[in-house]
Amino acid sequence: MQAVKIYTTAECPYCRQAKEVLKAKGVAHMEEIRVDSDAGQRAEMMAITGRRTVPQIFIGQTHVGGCDDLIALDASGGLVPLLNAA
Repeated sequence: MQAVKIYTTAECPYCRQAKEVLKAKGVAHMEEIRVDSDAGQRAEMMAITGRRTVPQIFIGQTHVGGCDDLIALDASGGLVPLLNAA
């Protein structure tokens, strides 16, 4: 299974929802980077993604986007193959 990295904040309901979707798809471990407790991490996230909002989700080297993007990817049938890509 591909490594999953997710930029989050503590109080974000979309972050919680995205993590629940990923767990439901069998992701046992994800690297969670809290941007609310480290401004440098938010700056890094913005430099990499061009976005300020959380969550920002990476599966392997692929930037999925936010929670809505993750849900759309799942609905289109693309999430599981991306997670299981070698």
